[in-house]
Amino acid sequence: MGAVRGVRGAITVSENSGEEILRETRRLLEELLISNDLVLEDIAAAFFTVTDDLDAAFPAAAARELGWKWVPLMCSREIAVPGGLPMCIRVMLLVNTDMESQDINHVYLGEAVALRPDLLDSAGDLSENSADSD
Repeated sequence: MGAVRGVRGAITVSENSGEEILRETRRLLEELLISNDLVLEDIAAAFFTVTDDLDAAFPAAAARELGWKWVPLMCSREIAVPGGLPMCIRVMLLVNTDMESQDINHVYLGEAVALRPDLLDSAGDLSENSADSD
């Protein structure tokens, strides 16, 4: 493997329920793996944050449900910035990869696409191969 790279993603949920938090987190994680052609052994660690309005489940539990037994996981609160996006789960995966930074596909789903308008193409879809700053 060439380097450890960060892969970012975020998703919004419609309610503060454990079922929805886990379901949507699994969806986000699966999309991150697929869109970057990653396998579980590539993942060095995962950091999750949730907004203050989400406390019904730890998003890391969704990773465990997907079989991420040996991946170090951590959850924390997102900074409560006035006007920030509510009901949002964010993740940063640290992965071992030969990909260059500009080749990483960061995934923003639901209302979370608003976090990275610079990644939207002219059709309003997320562009591929974009760097991340959120």
